[in-house]
Amino acid sequence: MKQITSFTINHDHLKRGMYISRVDGDVVTYDIRMKLPNNPACDYLEDNALHTFEHLFATYVRNTPLSDDIVYVGPMGCRTGFYFLTRETISGADAIRLVQETLQFILDFSGEIPGGKRWECGNYLAHDLDGAKAVAREFQPVMADWTPAQLQYPQNVLNSTASV
Repeated sequence: MKQITSFTINHDHLKRGMYISRVDGDVVTYDIRMKLPNNPACDYLEDNALHTFEHLFATYVRNTPLSDDIVYVGPMGCRTGFYFLTRETISGADAIRLVQETLQFILDFSGEIPGGKRWECGNYLAHDLDGAKAVAREFQPVMADWTPAQLQYPQNVLNSTASV
């Protein structure tokens, strides 16, 4: 079987940040890497915090003037970050800005989790707003000065057979 693109990235060298994972037609997939992969300390996104972060991230970006060009926001199964899919009409600078604004939105958020009612969510009891805020607080300094030039994966992660 053909190896999918995300499995060709050397995760042992991948650092926290925001990267263009792939471009398919007019859809850009961003790899928002919030935790170090394969971290011996087992520091991964906690399920309930990740779930709340997802609800808030998706709600925020779909309520901006760029909402028509947002395709998808979803967590990585490895719990080290999120995929953020946009139309190519959103520039890299604007995608970075949206993530920066999302982090601040989560930090400032109070009240009922959007989409958090039983009939709106398939696991409505699994939310942790304080945990989502902790994730945003930890990742915010990483993204504070991120630039479009940094959206390209570093050379040392582009070959999955690179030495560890």
